[in-house]
Formats: sequence, structure tokens, C-alpha cells
Amino acid sequence: MHRTGRRVARLAAAGAALALLGWQVHRRRAGGDLRGQVAIITGGSRGLGLLLAHEFAAQGCAVVICARDDQELERARAQLEARGAEVLAVTCDVTDRAQVERMVDRTLARFGRIDILVNNAGVIQVGPIESLAIADFEQAMAVNFWGGVHATLAVLPYMRARRRGRIVNVTSIGGKVSIPHLLPYSCSKFASVGFSEGLRAELARDGVRVVTVVPGLMRTGSAVHAYFAGDREKEFTWFTLADALPLTSMSARCAARRIVRATRRGEAVVTLGWQAKLLGRMHDLFPGLTIGLLGLVNRLLPGAEGAGHPPTRGMELAPPPVPSPLTVLSDRAARRYNQFGGRVQPSAEQARRLGLERG
Repeated sequence: MHRTGRRVARLAAAGAALALLGWQVHRRRAGGDLRGQVAIITGGSRGLGLLLAHEFAAQGCAVVICARDDQELERARAQLEARGAEVLAVTCDVTDRAQVERMVDRTLARFGRIDILVNNAGVIQVGPIESLAIADFEQAMAVNFWGGVHATLAVLPYMRARRRGRIVNVTSIGGKVSIPHLLPYSCSKFASVGFSEGLRAELARDGVRVVTVVPGLMRTGSAVHAYFAGDREKEFTWFTLADALPLTSMSARCAARRIVRATRRGEAVVTLGWQAKLLGRMHDLFPGLTIGLLGLVNRLLPGAEGAGHPPTRGMELAPPPVPSPLTVLSDRAARRYNQFGGRVQPSAEQARRLGLERG
């Protein structure tokens, strides 16, 4: 009886060892270990995209970053290489399919492979519907939706041929719940969510996993790159505050790390931030009530004064009339994450408040 017990224990230990070995092999084959892989990150020159490039590089990936502004891109490349990353920086407008295809060709020429695509490039317009034009909706769709489609279709043949790969689509809680004063953005993100979730179902048989990322507001300092319409200063004020306060936004660095972990695991959907999770759950359970509450929120937002003027980039507006301690986290993020790294520089007053020198 004693010998039988020992034999059973040995068999159990051997079985556990084999199971562990099988799991490790499975993880490596499924992309659990990212070392040596090549990751393309659109919009990778600043903000969340730049943070993602740092995080993927820290996991051992070679990174390809693309953006429209070559000066901003060069600064991001230098920052990444200073930390030991292997980087290819490509000037590319994701709304132009030919430019995206050339960027993919350059990646293959340099590295010979593409393992991960992160569709992160985006644009946001803030203002009431009365102050927006068809062109604002077209711009949001061109960047936020079609940009992701262009990049995805460009890399798919290579991923399918190898029967492996990851496509990560950074959408938004605005793609699950439409937010007042963010209609072009929300519409484009709803389209992105539909594309991403349907794509995962279609590509499952091909060994390519699609991850849909649904973040809430993140402290990336990106308000300076948003476009504001209507009462532009007031719109800038409320959006900057929402983007800066811990109660309404999450750490961009934490978000980047969570996205990389979801990429490694091949998760289907990952929602970032308790605020986004709460809003999404409320909308799922009580859609009418949630829309009604958002209607009340809309009453507190600025009116349409100034309608008729084209949307203005936040960087070109005067700083919001709020005490700087309320926006210190967002201001710090703007400095750290290359938000002023390109040609368009902050106003003299913004530069003074942020402690930046004008270029």
C-alpha cells in the first residue's frame, strides 16, 4: 500500500511537470513571451502610443512607430533608443492607405516579420453638435476608423501566412456609450469596436488574435492635441479637468502596461479604468437611465456660443482658467509623453505654465 502511494505520487508529479511544460510551450507559441517580436504602433510618437512603445520594448520587442509629424517622431525615436530600444520610425498618415502599405513594407524590409499591430492613432473633437460640421465627422472616421482598417488589411496577409499574430485596437468607452460633446469621436469608436470584435471572430481560425481595448480617460496630456468647437475655452477647460483629475481619469502608464499584458495573453476585450467599467455596466443594464443621466450632464456643459468658427487645437488656446494644482498630473504627462515634441508648439503662456521652452 505504501509503495502504491509513492507510485501514485510520482505519477502525479510527472503529470504536473508535463502539464507545466505543455503550458510553457503553449504560451510561447501563442505569443506569451514577446521577446524578439516586432510591434507596429500607430500614433507612437506621443501620449499612449509612446508609452506603449516603451512597454513593448521593455518586453524585448523591436518597435515600429509611425506618426505624421516627423520632428515629433524623431524626438520619440531618440527617447526610445536612449533606453535601449530597437526602433524604426516612419512618417505616415494612417488615413492614406498607400502610406500605410509603404510603412508595412519598410517594417518587413528592416525586420523580416510583423508580430503585433497596435492601432492607436486617433483624433478627438470636443463641442456641441451645433458647432460641428460634416468635415469633423469625416476626419474622425478617417483617422480613428479607416486608419485602423488600413493598417489591419496591410498586415493581415503576413500574419495569416504565418498563422500567428496580434492585432490590438485601442477604441474607447465612447465606442460603447456615446458621450455628449464628443459625437464624431464616439461614432468613429463605435465603428472601431464593431470592426475589432467581428475581426476577432473571423480570424480565430487563422491563429491571429484580436484584442479590443476599451479605455476611459487617461492622463496622457493629450488635451492640447484635441480640437475644440463652440465655446472653445470653456470646452477646453472641462475636458482638461476631466483628463487630469484622478477621480475621472487613470494613469496612462498603468493603462499601457495593462494593454501589453492583454496583448501577451491574447485577451478578447479589456476595459481600462473603473470609471469606464462602471459606465459600460450601467449602460448594459439600464440603457435608458444612462442616456437620461448623460442628458443631465449635457445641461452642465458649455453652450454653442462661438458656433461657426472652425475647431481649434487645444495647444493654440489660452490655458484654462483653473488653478494649476488641478491639472498638474496632466501637465506633467504632457511634458513626459512628448505632447509638445513636434512643430506645433504651446503658446507663450502655456509654455510658462508647463515649464517648457518655446521651439
